[in-house]
Amino acid sequence: MRILFAENLRRFRTAKGLSQRELAERMYVTRSTVARWENGSRLPDAAMIVRLSRCLGTDVNTLISAVLESDDEPKVIMVDDRKIFLSGALPILEEVMPNAIITGFTRPLEAIEYAKTNLIALAFLDIEMGTGKTNGFDLSRSLLEINPRTNVVYLTAYVEYSFDAWSTGAGGFLLKPITSENVRAQLKNLRYPFPLGGADE
Repeated sequence: MRILFAENLRRFRTAKGLSQRELAERMYVTRSTVARWENGSRLPDAAMIVRLSRCLGTDVNTLISAVLESDDEPKVIMVDDRKIFLSGALPILEEVMPNAIITGFTRPLEAIEYAKTNLIALAFLDIEMGTGKTNGFDLSRSLLEINPRTNVVYLTAYVEYSFDAWSTGAGGFLLKPITSENVRAQLKNLRYPFPLGGADE
């Protein structure tokens, strides 16, 4: 079934004239994530299937016909309204947490919808978002209402926000730009630890 999905995805992507990197950028995932979907070593979850169908202009049912969602891979999200930041930060998260399903969002409402159908283990949230009235603090409260055991780590370039961050149930705070070292340091202090994969386990 994995091979059937991988073949379908590769066929639709090629017909659309997209490289793996181009599809990854539209999906807000890393190129290696798309490569894993296409070689059958990993399957996207239901929310990712819907996003894929939109990006590829194909029927959702055609894509999900061979997909089974895996529950043993923790789900991690990053929400930032700047695409360029997501493009640089997602590979860092994937390096640190190779067993996690990592997804980026530029719109808080999309992240909330995703959280309603997926158990989020960890959320990296930008504090200032230019996408409307919702900021990282508001988004954190919404995510914790959906799942109180979601670990929240705030991202910002402004250290003064750190004082407000702790009142929202956050478990960490990172200054931009992030590095694999400071992400690893935050992961050691999560309120609700989960298997990370890789050499640190």
